[in-house]
Amino acid sequence: MAQEDNDLQKISELIKIMKQNELVEVEIKHGDDRIFLKRSQPQSPLGRTVTAVPVVGTDVSAVPVRPSGTQHKEGLVEIKSPLIGTFYATPSPDSKHYVEIGSHVDSQTVVCIIEAMKVMNEIKAETVGTIIETLVSNGQAVEYGQVLFRVKPE
Repeated sequence: MAQEDNDLQKISELIKIMKQNELVEVEIKHGDDRIFLKRSQPQSPLGRTVTAVPVVGTDVSAVPVRPSGTQHKEGLVEIKSPLIGTFYATPSPDSKHYVEIGSHVDSQTVVCIIEAMKVMNEIKAETVGTIIETLVSNGQAVEYGQVLFRVKPE
């Protein structure tokens, strides 16, 4: 019971930080656990866009959330964006794409980078198969849960 109270206190502190910094979403990954907090969009007097910031190094016991790769109705696995940010298909402007149509991926294959508030977040496939479709272009803004790639599973 004490651990549960401690976890709730930490989550309450995260919500307070979100409100103070006008954050709409925060996702925390710790090992195999994830916690995703989302609150309603605050009213922005100047029409300013609020972007989520990944929280790193927070010691929180997380509640498991569904994996980012989900089964598509046609038997394909969709790799979705785990956060709001800018999609990058390459590690640098001069580099080759992480993956292309026809690329084989496994659960640890980095498929892209999502930049959020100047933090570069490597996105892994979290599935095994072949990339058959790329749904976003380099430099495009993406939303939480937006499908980035479709994979034919093995």
